[in-house]
Amino acid sequence: MKRTRPLRMLLPVAALLLGGAGGPAPARSTPCPDMLPARPEGVCLRALYSGPSAGWPAPDVEPGVLWYELAPLPAPVDPADNRSTPAKVALGRRLFFDPILSKSRQLACASCHDPDLGWADGRRVSFGHDRQPGRRNAPGVAASAHVAPLFWDGRASTLEQQALRPIADPIEMGFTAQGAVRRLRGDASYRHAFNEVFAQPRIDAAQLGQAIAAFERSLSPRNSRFDRFLRGNVHALEDAQLRGLHLFRTTAGCMNCHNGPALTDNGFHNLGLHFHGRSRQDLGRYEITGDPADSGRFRTPSLRGVASTAPYMHNGLIPRLSGVLAFYNAGGARPRPPAASAANADPFPQPDPLLRPRGLSRQELQDIEAFLQSL
Repeated sequence: MKRTRPLRMLLPVAALLLGGAGGPAPARSTPCPDMLPARPEGVCLRALYSGPSAGWPAPDVEPGVLWYELAPLPAPVDPADNRSTPAKVALGRRLFFDPILSKSRQLACASCHDPDLGWADGRRVSFGHDRQPGRRNAPGVAASAHVAPLFWDGRASTLEQQALRPIADPIEMGFTAQGAVRRLRGDASYRHAFNEVFAQPRIDAAQLGQAIAAFERSLSPRNSRFDRFLRGNVHALEDAQLRGLHLFRTTAGCMNCHNGPALTDNGFHNLGLHFHGRSRQDLGRYEITGDPADSGRFRTPSLRGVASTAPYMHNGLIPRLSGVLAFYNAGGARPRPPAASAANADPFPQPDPLLRPRGLSRQELQDIEAFLQSL
């Protein structure tokens, strides 16, 4: 359900924690004191989060931020032209793990999206064809059914489009979609499998993308510790995780960007890690749109399964979750623009206004990390 902060403030508990200030206790019967502290703990905190998320204390978000309440991940929604079937998912899984789709026959989709590594690869940046290093970190794909657009720069609007891009990327799989299709047509077992699924005489690139996308949608994680908590198991989160959830929603400001069932706003933000004008420059969304306002912006990743997908950020620069939290607690990176630049220089990225120092203690950062472990 879509919400904005003013509407959310109509709920009885909402005004209690905005801005991290204390306030009167909720009108409903709780074990909380008459004046609710800025950081409630123990039985009071557990009571505040004992019901459905729609009745939880309101998140502390910046004015104008459109946010959605945290909720269990729903079942993935198939596009009208790519309805999922068990046979299609099985075919997509086979393709996902088969290096036949790469020019060298040595790389598969699973080379960068390994189920044992949170459907990522554990590397700062992935390597591809001829061991070429890529520019960006491989994100986990488990929650890809619930995010759009895709890739760090948002260059694919659907999973079907996304599935074909790495095949044709000269640094990743170094092949072409049509080259991969020709190989599949030459394999009798694949011809049979595609015909069983699509009932078409010839394999084509659209079918290839649809099968892989169907498999990726089937990966949707829906039984985490946090999901169990959302579904009413009040003991699913330990005390530290519950404190972390409250901080995530309030003082830390995380829900400005990480909200909704997938914990992402599906937007683009500049965190200051663009290395403008240097050898590692990467301007993200700007390279797709050409809009100066997009310079340095990258897509907000889903936090589902985030504890398993280290290292972090679009360039894999931060190896541990604790480092990510310290980075945000400090207000992100704020490189200064050059005193003078060439007339044809790329636009210098502007800092995201949502980034600011948060002043969280070491214990509070540890509690938020404990919460992230539950996702």
